[in-house]
Amino acid sequence: NTIEFTGALHATVVKQLRLKNPSSKTLIYNAILVGRDADDFSLPKGKTVTIAPKRQTSIIVEFTSRFLRPAEAVLLLISKSVGGIDGATMTFSLKSEVKHIEP
Repeated sequence: NTIEFTGALHATVVKQLRLKNPSSKTLIYNAILVGRDADDFSLPKGKTVTIAPKRQTSIIVEFTSRFLRPAEAVLLLISKSVGGIDGATMTFSLKSEVKHIEP
């Protein structure tokens, strides 16, 4: 999946990802941002994501543009084993585009 961040130069754009846990066990993920522009993206709620059984949760991803060129990074969600239960590793492509410049 690709998540696109569009906004003004130096503006912070916030996106929310919804994750569902269809299993009857708690899933815990470590979130990691990697790539050329990973430093421009952040996870304000921290890098550990816990999803209760049969529930859903949201991850907030923020992007602040520093340059006019498009920025790219990858969000990796790597499952931690809980009682022998592992969730699937998930990847999201993060891309940005500066649409305008405000003085």
